[in-house]
Amino acid sequence: MNVREKETKIYLDKDRVQSRCFYIFTKRVLDIIFSVIGLIVLTPIFLIVSLWIKLCDNGPVFYIQERVGLNGKKFNIYKFRSMYVNADLLLEKLKQKNEVQGPMFKMKHDPRITSVGRFIRKTSIDELPQLVNVLKGDMSLVGPRPPLPDEVKQYSEYDLQRLWVVPGCTGLWQATERNNVGFDEMVDLDLAYIQKRSLIFDLKIILLTIGVIFNPNDAY
Repeated sequence: MNVREKETKIYLDKDRVQSRCFYIFTKRVLDIIFSVIGLIVLTPIFLIVSLWIKLCDNGPVFYIQERVGLNGKKFNIYKFRSMYVNADLLLEKLKQKNEVQGPMFKMKHDPRITSVGRFIRKTSIDELPQLVNVLKGDMSLVGPRPPLPDEVKQYSEYDLQRLWVVPGCTGLWQATERNNVGFDEMVDLDLAYIQKRSLIFDLKIILLTIGVIFNPNDAY
């Protein structure tokens, strides 16, 4: 690692990150309010997407997967199913085709993704059921992407800093670079968010995310 790379690394104070009581409380209240509003307002979209997925291959509408949240606590995340039913069984065979470095799998032309899945991933509609996770408190509207347990096993001490806050439906990485950067850059963006986070910054990220839905980035 060269000198410049060392200077860009962000090392946080865990106690300081987790002791911002007013921000954390206010954010939680807003998460509850907006997740309830979102679930009500988006009901028509939920129904349309659910029917579309069902008609595609008659499989389950939702996909439930174990993820890692605040301080390493595991929880079940909810998403619209965007892959074929046997997708998890095929992952091991595809790992050699991973297009990003580090403990995260990404493949642009992933054969496990259904025709419906490509659209709902591109527009991030597949993430909408995570509003239920927000309401439950497992997630926030804004925060780092919640990783898989197998990914966390490969984390360095530096990477583990992103687990010091509640994970989010969207974040700085998702709303800006998404698949344009690798794992290390994603971690740096997450830590930059944690360092700078505020209610105003969260609002800015939400607005950027809405823009991505209507003008999709390189999500896949």
